[in-house]
Amino acid sequence: MPTALLVLFLLVIVFVVVMLSKTVKIVPQARAAVVERFGKYKATLPAGLNILVPFIDKLRYLIDLREQVVSFPPQPVITEDNLVVSIDTVIYFQVTDPVAATYEIANYIQAIEQLTMTTLRNIVGGMDLEETLTSRDSINSGLRGVLDEATGKWGIRVNRVELKGIDPPPSIKDSMEKQMRADREKRAVILTAEGQRQAAILTAEGSKQSQILNAEGDRESQILRAQADREASILRAQGEGQAIQTVFQAIHDGQPDQSLLAYQYLQMMPKIAEGSANKVWVIPSEITKAMEGLGSSIHEIAGIPKDATPRTRVDMGPSEAQLPSTQRPDAEVSATNKAVQDAIAAAESASKVSRGSAPVEPPPADTAATTPDAGQEPPPA
Repeated sequence: MPTALLVLFLLVIVFVVVMLSKTVKIVPQARAAVVERFGKYKATLPAGLNILVPFIDKLRYLIDLREQVVSFPPQPVITEDNLVVSIDTVIYFQVTDPVAATYEIANYIQAIEQLTMTTLRNIVGGMDLEETLTSRDSINSGLRGVLDEATGKWGIRVNRVELKGIDPPPSIKDSMEKQMRADREKRAVILTAEGQRQAAILTAEGSKQSQILNAEGDRESQILRAQADREASILRAQGEGQAIQTVFQAIHDGQPDQSLLAYQYLQMMPKIAEGSANKVWVIPSEITKAMEGLGSSIHEIAGIPKDATPRTRVDMGPSEAQLPSTQRPDAEVSATNKAVQDAIAAAESASKVSRGSAPVEPPPADTAATTPDAGQEPPPA
């Protein structure tokens, strides 16, 4: 008896558990459950806790409402220029109507794949290879429009269609690589030529500017050098003119007489024989008469006026010349006369010796003489 009760209790517990499992259904988030009653669509259960009639209602399908991504394998497609390319696609879709996705199509994934393949062949078949490789956006837009229109009655919305890869044949790849390499080499040569041209232009412009600047520098330096030479010549001429005027005025202010000029003449005669080529020189016998008229002759030369007053005076400092006293000591006058007489005697003796064909020694050049003061008449020679 207790055993029968225990078995019955266990059967009741099992029945309750089975009833609960058939009655209570939990649908996850972003899912939708399709319920059938006696094999016919009854309702669509939302996410959360749901109660069913056990043994009458049945949960047939659990549909994922999230956006799904399906990648299809590469498909061979023939282009307009009869080249076979392999294209693989990626589809982004979402189930919007669980009932239509369940009862309108048996396998919507396979249906989308086949529809994508046929639509892709239709679109790419009207393009050549180059257009196919460069028209991804137009192919994506065409595929999305066709798929979205065809899958709308299936309760599916196609969000995006992307071409994952377009692979031309290996021979076409080699040809394209050669063409691309040739184009790159051509652009490189063009860019190199343009760079060389720009470099040559810039070099020529730099050389031109350099030559212009050098010419301008030479011109300015020549102008400055010419101006400096002109100013130097003007200053040199002014200096020589002032020196000549100074010497000329000094001679007139000193009032040279015949004795001084004769003495200076005699002092210069020994210097004539100082040259290395002057071995023998002859003094003429008329040297005495020449010396007698030397002072008067030089005094009458044009440029030395008799009044000993210069026409133009040079600024020598004070406005009046500081002349020494007109009176000199007798001893100084006597010494001057004696020096002049000694010089004349030396010249006469040299003349006599030269008549006997003997070389004449020049008189000593250190013979001292005192220049007579201005306004003093020298004694007769």
